Amino acid sequence: SPPPGSLLAAEAMRAAGLLLAWALLRPAGTQQCHLAGPGSVLRFTDTHTEIRVPALHRVPSSLDPLYGLVRRCLDLIQQNPLPTELLRAALNEPGSVRTSQVVQYELGYVACATVALLFTVAMPVAGMCFCYCRSRQRCGGRLRAHRRSLGCRRHCLLVCLSLTSLVILTSVICAFVTSQRVKGQMEPGLGAVPTTLRTLRQHIANVPQGVQMVVDQFEVPRQQIISDLGGLSQSVGFSIHAQLKAMTYAALVDLQDRAGDLQTSLHHLQILDKTARALASARAELEPALRERRRRVVALLDDPRCTSCASVLGRAQSLELGADYSKVPSVEKVLKALAGLPRSDFAEMIRQGNGTFNSIPELAVERMAQVIQDLQDEMARMTEKVQSIANSFPLPDYTRPVSEALVKAEDRSQPYLREVERFEQYRWIAGTVLCSIILLILACNVTGMALGAYGLSKREDPSDYECRGEAGAKFLLVGVGLAFLFSWLLILLVFATFLVGGNIQTLVCRNWVNQEIYKFIDTPGNLPPSMNLTRQLNLRRDSNLSAAYRECKSGAGLWEVLQLKGSYDLDEHLKTPKYTADFQKRLGDFTARLGDVRLLRSEGRQDLETFARSGIDEVDYRRFQEEMKNPVVQTSLPGLARSLEGLQKMQRNGTVAGRLAAEARALWQMQNSTVQSQEALVAKLGESVQFLSRLAPHLQERVKTTLATTASVEAQLPVQAQQILRQEIGCFTRKELRYFAQYLNWVGQTLREDVASCQPLATALDNGRVILCDRIADPWNAFWFSLGCCTFFLIPNIIFAVRLTKHFRPIRNRLM
Repeated sequence: SPPPGSLLAAEAMRAAGLLLAWALLRPAGTQQCHLAGPGSVLRFTDTHTEIRVPALHRVPSSLDPLYGLVRRCLDLIQQNPLPTELLRAALNEPGSVRTSQVVQYELGYVACATVALLFTVAMPVAGMCFCYCRSRQRCGGRLRAHRRSLGCRRHCLLVCLSLTSLVILTSVICAFVTSQRVKGQMEPGLGAVPTTLRTLRQHIANVPQGVQMVVDQFEVPRQQIISDLGGLSQSVGFSIHAQLKAMTYAALVDLQDRAGDLQTSLHHLQILDKTARALASARAELEPALRERRRRVVALLDDPRCTSCASVLGRAQSLELGADYSKVPSVEKVLKALAGLPRSDFAEMIRQGNGTFNSIPELAVERMAQVIQDLQDEMARMTEKVQSIANSFPLPDYTRPVSEALVKAEDRSQPYLREVERFEQYRWIAGTVLCSIILLILACNVTGMALGAYGLSKREDPSDYECRGEAGAKFLLVGVGLAFLFSWLLILLVFATFLVGGNIQTLVCRNWVNQEIYKFIDTPGNLPPSMNLTRQLNLRRDSNLSAAYRECKSGAGLWEVLQLKGSYDLDEHLKTPKYTADFQKRLGDFTARLGDVRLLRSEGRQDLETFARSGIDEVDYRRFQEEMKNPVVQTSLPGLARSLEGLQKMQRNGTVAGRLAAEARALWQMQNSTVQSQEALVAKLGESVQFLSRLAPHLQERVKTTLATTASVEAQLPVQAQQILRQEIGCFTRKELRYFAQYLNWVGQTLREDVASCQPLATALDNGRVILCDRIADPWNAFWFSLGCCTFFLIPNIIFAVRLTKHFRPIRNRLM
């Protein structure tokens, strides 16, 4: 049975609404990329990490305040800037250097040398004098008389000697620590020199292999792009299908609804015509029978013998036909216009259109097969283009001078490094021995003060002899003797280490930090021709060591600081269009028709146009509805029959009663056999009239809309499919270009910062400063400073110890 007209109308409105919403809400070119979004991040393998110069940094230490104090003292001692003229003369003409120039520059150190010399001479002389006095019992002897103030003086001397010993102890501990730190840093520091030079040579020698490694990593984006190409056509097809299916399915649903309207309307028109004819024919047959039945019933009821029949007589007289369907409009013209429809199979047409549209993904794979193959071949050619980065890299021919200079520096440094290591061993032994002697002097002081104080506490009379007090005095004198005996060695070690470490700090480290050394090296004429670093390192003619250091520090490549015969611009070699132009052009030039879908053939269009022009909307369905309001018979036959049956029971005349019963049965028979069949036809006619009356007013508009929509969709599908194709290819192109850009950016970064970077040269220079100045010079200078404090505090230590020995011995005369 056909669907109700209301449901069909609702489906038609829904299809039109879907199409309108799609058209309004889908402006061209606003869809997001369907293929891959921003793309994934490529991961490249770095196999050059083992050939690097690790950067060294100053490590914070608890001794940093001591280091800072020593540097400030050296800045006061040596306030002169870098002696440019003196160094130029010493390097170019050593014989022209005058001693007065050196003394003038080293005036602070000369003054310190004078003090050290005086100390070296004065301490042994003072020691000999002290020995002579002791032999005469004048120094370190006994007090002549006891006074009340002796206790206060003794306590004061004890405190002073204790404080002096504490200062010496603190200083000797610092000396031990810094000496050990110098020893601990010296060996790895000296070993770092040849290691760093070899690493630099290895770094430069491995530049070609590193560049080839970087080029070989193009396999990562190539494999990714080939993988993406494998799914491109299917993704494009699915994207086109997904974005156009709402429009296409809405048009197909709309077309299916119009085909259903045609089929259902034709069905109802046929019912309408057939039923109206049947009702007119049945009326013609019923009319004489009904007229005869009315005559007989009226005559019976009008019989005087019929008791109480007058009440029913009026109803019997009105017994006549009601609706006359011969008066309703004829639909023969409409049926004639629709004769032979539908001539096309709409179901098959819709199925074929739907199948053609759903085959777009497979069609895309077929149409794009050749361009995918071309793009894969282009990737092979692109590999050859990328190889040109390694083939045209110029460094191998221009790094030989740098390598030779590094080999020469390594060879020349070996003897000096061995000598430095040997002298450092001597310094450490001498420092350890002398620091141990200072500890022995402190031990004598502590033992002497302890025994002397204990002896005083046990002595009842100051003039009495007490062995513990005498032993304490002797321990103090032993410490004094050791101080006189070794203090000149201490000052010699202090001065020797001070002269070396101080000049390293003020002449080298201070000027290294403020880059005055680089300025001196860069100034023409300061260095002899044999030490021309710009030529030895093959630097650019317009560059120098300072500029090269700054460029290397900022991450420049070796090719940017070396003297190359031809200019080499890495940025030019790493421009993405240089490698992707053909790839991008092939994708940009690709076109394919993927939306040729035939939704409605010409015979189907003619069927719908004939349907719209058939005049179905010109039929006066209101006449049908008005006629159907009239009953088949004006008077209810069942009601009249029941009334006659009631009158039968009231009759006294059996003949009349029998005639009433016969007439009632005849009425029931007419109702059941004829009237009911006509009423069923009227109900059937009502369904068709209801459907056609609802469809007819909107028929032409709906058919027109369906035809326009179908034509528009058929026209727009190829256009929209082409736009989506261009959009998806554009998204794919941008994604793949990001892979190229990632790779080329990584190549540039890796070459500049790792493989062919000159930053290791700057790092090596910085490491040299850290090792020499921060890790060796600082503890070295702290060592002589601490040892110097010990040495100079031995003077008050001697004075306080000698004077304290008198208080530990018995007093000659006790005076009250």
